[in-house]
Formats: sequence, C-alpha cells, structure tokens
Amino acid sequence: MTSTHHRKSPPTTLSLRHAFEVEQARREAERYAREEADRRQQEEDLSRAEQLYDALIADPAFLGAHKLTVDWRRYSVHLESADFRIRTYFEAGQATITVGDKRNVAVSATPAPLKSEQAESVADALRVVAKFLADEIH
Repeated sequence: MTSTHHRKSPPTTLSLRHAFEVEQARREAERYAREEADRRQQEEDLSRAEQLYDALIADPAFLGAHKLTVDWRRYSVHLESADFRIRTYFEAGQATITVGDKRNVAVSATPAPLKSEQAESVADALRVVAKFLADEIH
C-alpha cells in the first residue's frame, strides 16, 4: 500500500506585495487619524481663544477705564496697555498666560515675559489674566 501524502496549501498565499499594501494602508490610516486628531485639537484651541476674546471684550467700559486693548490672532489673545501685555496662547488643550513689561523695551517690540502660568480651561485662563492684570494695575 502506497499512500500519497498531498501537501495542503495554506489558505492564503504569502505575498510580499499584499503584505506591503496592507502595511501602507495601515500607515495611511494612522496618519489620517493623527491629522484628524490634530485638526480637532486646533479647532478646540481656536474656539477657546475666541471664548477668551469674547469674555475680555464683553465690558468695553472696563477696558476703556483702564486704557486696555484686546487683540485676537488665531490661537493667541492679547490684553494690552501702554505699560504691559498679557498674552494667552492656546495649544494642545492648554493655555499659557504670560505678562510682559513694555515700559523698558528698548530694542524688541515684544516685551520679555515676567511671569508665566498654565491653565486647563478658558475659565482658568480668564482667572490668571485677571490675576496678572491686578498685579499690573495697582
């Protein structure tokens, strides 16, 4: 009795081309997911900057009484007087608030930051801006 043993072929053929295409598709999907997450984060940061800007300009009489101006540039909101600039920058879900003295700026148009704090929310950022403002307006 001679038995012939037939070799079973694997269910799918191994293919470098197929493995490469699967890897390329996986990388593309990861890249797209990262880009979407970045885009959503940027939209959130932009929205937070807009919310802070709206809160700062809500009381023009207060701003006028203290000779303050408010400027909004994308992710950055500035509260300024002739003597100082309080800058809030939103990035990656956080706000960085700095205050700079404009009184002794000889060369640079950008005042060097004297103090800096981080904030997790627009409400926290507004609280820090108010604290820095209170420090500057005696």
